[in-house]
Amino acid sequence: MEKLIARWHKSITEIHEDDWNHLINNQSNPFYRWEWLCALERSGSISARNGWQPLHLIIWRDKYPVAVAPLYLKSHSYGEFIFDQVFANLASQLGINYYPKLLGMSPLSPVEGYRFFYAPNENAEELTALMMNIIDQFSIENGLASCNFLYVDQTWCSLAEATNCAKWINQSSIWRAEDSKNFSDYLGRFNSNQRRNIKRERKAVKDAGINVTALTNDSINKETMQIMHKFYEEHCARWGVWGSKYLSESFFEELAKPEQKNQIVLFSAHRENPEDPLAMSLCIKHQDMLWGRYWGSKAEIDYLHFEVCYYSPISWALEQGISRFDPGAGGSHKRRRGFIAQSNTSLHRWYDKRMDSLIKPWLEKVNKMMLDEIEAANNELPFKIERPKLSSTV
Repeated sequence: MEKLIARWHKSITEIHEDDWNHLINNQSNPFYRWEWLCALERSGSISARNGWQPLHLIIWRDKYPVAVAPLYLKSHSYGEFIFDQVFANLASQLGINYYPKLLGMSPLSPVEGYRFFYAPNENAEELTALMMNIIDQFSIENGLASCNFLYVDQTWCSLAEATNCAKWINQSSIWRAEDSKNFSDYLGRFNSNQRRNIKRERKAVKDAGINVTALTNDSINKETMQIMHKFYEEHCARWGVWGSKYLSESFFEELAKPEQKNQIVLFSAHRENPEDPLAMSLCIKHQDMLWGRYWGSKAEIDYLHFEVCYYSPISWALEQGISRFDPGAGGSHKRRRGFIAQSNTSLHRWYDKRMDSLIKPWLEKVNKMMLDEIEAANNELPFKIERPKLSSTV
């Protein structure tokens, strides 16, 4: 059998597109495909200069890659949406340099699905253990305080936990179609009061003379993506230093290319021409999943955000037979519009024994508190649900 060789790659362009995507195996999360990650690099949205140094670990057998861990060397914690200031503060108190840290996630995208990816017929358990050992050795030799895997794929979680990763549970939102076939079915799940509220909110947008059109495929081009970027840019600017404007215009233009645009859905809110919108949101689709990512508006119109970011995407998803919709990070207001609370998991490795011994007992307590919080949130929903499966152990 050929010897396994580990290599660190400082750019995804060092790996052939077909080799990377073969390992990803066209799985249901487009945020880890070569095209998406390369667009982040090529557009300058992700780079060492702005604190995201690509550092992908690939295991090669002869000339063929058999496993990949998408990783980045981070000099800050922005763009992760898992807020680890408590860890950074502890490191400071202990006199430990918290940054740089090693991070596994799809940059700037708080979407569940991180894992190590393996070629078919490879032993995932053995490769996971091997890669964790390589990561540990690299981190210790280079003085890194931690390695962190965010929004992990639940099917991979047990493999990683078996290598002594610590679990941290956080909260996110998801909409599930369940037995809904159309928007009327969706409304039928709500109690009468909230059903009236949603109808009233949608009517207010209609009464303002606004329609919403879904733009896909041939309707997606460089010009429409430039418009979307302008909305994104202006929306971020409204939040000042907290605006989180990470993505360049050229990244949005990359999404208009043939290999990317088939996964894009733009929801254009307009009075006449859909290509002259008052507001717009950008979603990513793949198979039975929709992800809400960015939005912006030229005008302050009551309930327009809910229409463009929630109601129209849900209606479109039901028409397309899509059964799940991740609306993005934050926002307890999502609960009243059909989204349930669910747990997401991040996994962590600390290389200072003091940090490790202090944080792990703390995590056991806060994980239990988070699961209780999710349960309480879902007990107060104004609609009927099938209970989400929470992380089984804490």
